[in-house]
Amino acid sequence: MKTVNGNKKSKLSDNKYIKDIVQNREVYILFIPVLIYYVIFKYLPMTGTIIAFKDYIPARGVLGSPWVGFKHFERFFTSPRAWLVIRNTFKIGVANMVFGFPVPIIIAVLFNELRNKYFKRTVQSVSYLPHFISLVVVCGMIRQFTSEDGFITAVIAMLGGQRQSLLNVPEYFLPIHVISGIWKEMGWNSIVYIAAISGINAELYEAARVDGASRIRQIWSVTLPGILPTIIVMLILRVGSIISVGYEKIILLYNPIIYDTSDVISTYVYRTGLQQFEYSFSTAIGLFNSVINFIFLFATNKLSRKISDTSLW
Repeated sequence: MKTVNGNKKSKLSDNKYIKDIVQNREVYILFIPVLIYYVIFKYLPMTGTIIAFKDYIPARGVLGSPWVGFKHFERFFTSPRAWLVIRNTFKIGVANMVFGFPVPIIIAVLFNELRNKYFKRTVQSVSYLPHFISLVVVCGMIRQFTSEDGFITAVIAMLGGQRQSLLNVPEYFLPIHVISGIWKEMGWNSIVYIAAISGINAELYEAARVDGASRIRQIWSVTLPGILPTIIVMLILRVGSIISVGYEKIILLYNPIIYDTSDVISTYVYRTGLQQFEYSFSTAIGLFNSVINFIFLFATNKLSRKISDTSLW
């Protein structure tokens, strides 16, 4: 019996996961509240997605409502509005990624090149401020600046353009949405890359300077390769949420004139679920959105692992 118990103890002590938990127990204890939060507020609510396959009746509850299978999915894909909102969602999501993703990287590299530490801190602080401004306030500013008498409209008129409310022109909604999003989040999103740059060995820059590398060459040969794993991970996460275009900003900006270019999956879910009380139908659309995001995330992660050996898992 002693030999058996001894073998069990040795196996447990040899288990790398048990060793890691024992060695880093303080970190795991700190992680417990985070785990509880995600279980309660993120994973348990996922059980409610079952109503996407039912005709949910609040009086009967989730389990008592009749099962209808893929009825709501079929209704969505056969509706004339479906492909319009899917197209708009992809268009806005891709534009946000293509134009918005590189900006924080560029900002972080430029911050790293500033030599005056007081000026650097001031500029960084100013770039972070828009992130903390309420989205309602930001959208109010956008409406004011793009109105017929707004500042941006006046500048366009001075350059020979037509003076009109820009949010009433369908083709202007996409650039307004993308540019305002970049302005609001570029400073905050750059923090990750600034932290990654700070972790690069300073001796690499010194060696590059000894070899006669200019500052541009140092950025290309030292800074960017040093933060490349971080860039890849952030890109995977960004692609994994490419069609998660939030409804809040769009609802605060759009109007019936520009529905055909601004209506996305999330706003469609908002209208059908909260305004028309079609809970099962809106849940089905939201589930479709989540599945597509997961497919993009999984595919991008797999491709990244093959190309660069950097991945989330």
